[in-house]
Amino acid sequence: MKPSALIHATILGTFCLGFGAVLAVTDRVTEDAVAERALEDKLNSLAQVLPENLRDNNPVSDALTLQAQDGKDLTAYLARKNGRVTGVAYEIRASGYAGEIRLMLGIDAGGRILGVRALAHKETPGLGDKIDTRKGDWILRFTGLTLGTPPVEKWKVKKDGGDFDQFAGATITPRGVVGAIRGGLDFFAAHRNEIIGAN
Repeated sequence: MKPSALIHATILGTFCLGFGAVLAVTDRVTEDAVAERALEDKLNSLAQVLPENLRDNNPVSDALTLQAQDGKDLTAYLARKNGRVTGVAYEIRASGYAGEIRLMLGIDAGGRILGVRALAHKETPGLGDKIDTRKGDWILRFTGLTLGTPPVEKWKVKKDGGDFDQFAGATITPRGVVGAIRGGLDFFAAHRNEIIGAN
């Protein structure tokens, strides 16, 4: 190896090692701040689907792990008032036009929807993104509904013979969200005793 090539390789190696060390230190220094921000986001999402008047606890630290239909663990965040479970919130997933949609679903002890909020999605701006409360109020339509209201067979978009509006030019997104919410209600019905009886 020529001496100049060896010098260049040493300089490059030194820079790579230095930048790697800087990245490692930065990651370590910001780790707590990132975790704190994630906790704030979780609390904010839960506050939107588990009203304060239903709880005197912190749902983030009062959680139950259940097994979802796909065999994966699902974290159910419990709302308690005077020690009694008054509601639960958990993440549900839908298939949208542009990929997976993550939603937070809140349900009271009787199986009534307290709220649904979009957590993350990649839906088309101006069309499918109306599931986000910052873009429209379509998702608020589900508050107060149950598995029987509307009837189970009507838990579809109108284009499919159901009760729920789709968006002009974007049926796939609302179809996926309605199906996911219906699935979330089915999950609650299947695990109700386990959730309500949680100590």
